[in-house]
Amino acid sequence: MRKLQSALCAGGFLLATLAPVAHALDVLRDEVTTGMLDNGMQVVVIEDHRAPVAVHMVWYKAGSADEKPGVSGVAHFLEHLLFQGTTNMEPGELSRVVAANGGTDNAFTSYDQTAYFQRVAADRLELMMQMEADRMVNLQLGEEEIRIEREVIIEERNQRTENDPGALMREQMRAAQYLNHRYGVPIIGWRHEMEGLGLEAALDYYQTYYAPNNAVLVVAGDVDPDEVMALAREHYGPLPPNPDLKPRNRPQEPPHTSPRRMVFEDPRVSQPYVIRSYLAPERDPGAQETAAALSLLAEVLGGGQTSVLNEKLQFEQKVSIYAGASYRGVSLDDTTFSLIVVPAPGVSLEEAEEAMDAAVAEFMETGVNADDLNTIKRKLEASRIYARDNVDSLANRYGRALTSGLTIEDIQAWPEILAAVSEEDIMEAARMVFDRNASVTSWLKRAPEVTQ
Repeated sequence: MRKLQSALCAGGFLLATLAPVAHALDVLRDEVTTGMLDNGMQVVVIEDHRAPVAVHMVWYKAGSADEKPGVSGVAHFLEHLLFQGTTNMEPGELSRVVAANGGTDNAFTSYDQTAYFQRVAADRLELMMQMEADRMVNLQLGEEEIRIEREVIIEERNQRTENDPGALMREQMRAAQYLNHRYGVPIIGWRHEMEGLGLEAALDYYQTYYAPNNAVLVVAGDVDPDEVMALAREHYGPLPPNPDLKPRNRPQEPPHTSPRRMVFEDPRVSQPYVIRSYLAPERDPGAQETAAALSLLAEVLGGGQTSVLNEKLQFEQKVSIYAGASYRGVSLDDTTFSLIVVPAPGVSLEEAEEAMDAAVAEFMETGVNADDLNTIKRKLEASRIYARDNVDSLANRYGRALTSGLTIEDIQAWPEILAAVSEEDIMEAARMVFDRNASVTSWLKRAPEVTQ
């Protein structure tokens, strides 16, 4: 590592840490090296030498929740536009080159980040950096490219949202959940605003957020940290930072003082269900204990066939064909904790909701079964170990967390924090999150037949 330190310091790196963040004696920790380029771009290298492949990901700390009002969907729109040409590449050339080299590529937009990635043979890594660095700063757009991609994203909304009653309901539900935060606006955008997206809005977002000091480079696989850092310095190092980049200060939620309810009816609904979401805290850097308790609460209540809700509603009372709970703690701002019940044939949504409420109330009285909690912890640890066999999953886990405000230390401390959660910690988290005033309850049901 002294050799690596000498090489990187000579190359102008400001290293956050030179030694792998992994503890050497803990073989279950990921072997991670991280550094910082002079222009502010964070570089993360995750070594896995079991197969000669590498995943190259560039993550931007900007997603749909960072959009300006009135141009919803522009983050996802720009993601599409980045596959158009640059000053050095023809439209579609990047993907063609990746495929010609036996690799795959794609991109995605979320609320908190936008990511571009390629999976290739490890010896093709430099080529990926050349092309990705090029489109970070040299995107070339015209009105024709704007028109074509606008039609593409509108058709994508038609297929994924307009044609799915459940997606339409969840979109409305999320808008009701967030009174002020941009998490209440769909990632793909509101259709009426998508139809007006143009070159100016796309370039404004691009020039604001697509800069090395707003990006994290994650490389995972059969790679050497020395070589990755040297390549990053060569290809990303010369790119200019955005000196005007502002902190991610988004509009936050006001106090929620009243529960909200909605019924979404659509003649295409084949399976009605009831879902309730609660506003919930996210994983915060250096303070992940509450989020860990909420993660385990979701598993205890609805994480599988032996969970509290499924045992009570599906097997004992036979009022549901499925019941579950979910919590996604990796989020820059407040997230949600959700419960869902799909009623059995002949059971009304009202009856399903009442059964759900009764099961949760009983759980709040009886608490967590210690044996069940230990089993859940063992399953989660096993899942984490198996996930290490997938370099895509490794790169994704680090990139998503780092662009959501967490640190590498937070990521690697997470398993130990989960393991330390007690039964009472979970119950305390449950009492905190089950606040009806911060909830939205939604029914998805088939619209009644219209008679002439």
